[in-house]
Amino acid sequence: MLNFLPSLLIGLIASLLMVLNVLFWVPVLLVFSLLKLLMPFKPIRLLIDPILLRVAETWIAGNSGWMRLTQRITWDVQGVENLSARRWYLVNCNHQSWVDILVLQHVFNRRIPLLKFFLKQSLIWVPIMGLAWWALDFPFMRRHSEAFLKKHPEMRGKDQATTRKACEKFALIPTSVMNFLEGTRFTQAKHLRQKSPYKHLLKPKAGGMALALNAMGDKFQAILDVTIVYPDGVPDFWQFLSGRVQRIIVRVRPLPVPQQLVQADYAGDPAVREAYQKFVNQMWLEKDAQIEALNADV
Repeated sequence: MLNFLPSLLIGLIASLLMVLNVLFWVPVLLVFSLLKLLMPFKPIRLLIDPILLRVAETWIAGNSGWMRLTQRITWDVQGVENLSARRWYLVNCNHQSWVDILVLQHVFNRRIPLLKFFLKQSLIWVPIMGLAWWALDFPFMRRHSEAFLKKHPEMRGKDQATTRKACEKFALIPTSVMNFLEGTRFTQAKHLRQKSPYKHLLKPKAGGMALALNAMGDKFQAILDVTIVYPDGVPDFWQFLSGRVQRIIVRVRPLPVPQQLVQADYAGDPAVREAYQKFVNQMWLEKDAQIEALNADV
């Protein structure tokens, strides 16, 4: 444990170990991904995809290793006891910081299948990491404004097509599809601008969940409703690396998949959209109350 060192030094060591972990494992991912790209046949994919997932899990385990070496975090995690790496899950979580990604990976690694995030198209150009996300079949989405879609109606529905194509791949082997219902990280400025009815959350958006459930809802065994709380305040990435996070609370609540909505027409039926929004609003009401209670117990 190196947490007795000054925070600046801890941050530098943690950053170096994180980068070295990336530089070691990403080339391994790319080798197997290129084989899959050159031989795009289902039997090859079924052979190589599990190897890629094992590599990614080992990479994440390496991240957990340097976190244990450099951080002094008290982890308060509940709700992961009966999960399985052989099932399909749709995972929803509140979103406050880039640290959330490391937290989710640390908590769920090898407990459920590898988390697959829907990413903005621009993130494919992130040095090294963009290639890693591509190698692991993370879907890259283009988000268009309503004004853009009015000028280019032919682009409407492209995200849905991308989601469906990605979910076809996800259906081959157990996968966890990750969705941040808020669509962006929570800040007080965004909270005020939205006039959010929730104290600790932004308004949830049901569209991403609807797309995933419509594309592969018959595969999902459960929706995992995840709540992350940082009792000492939401950290930025450097604060986390430099050892200034003392405690992290994670609560995982499995919910049944709403079968009545799985094959419903979210895009074309206003009643379905209303039903989805009611479902996520109720989930968010309960999550907001849970966050309030967890903060009160600190």
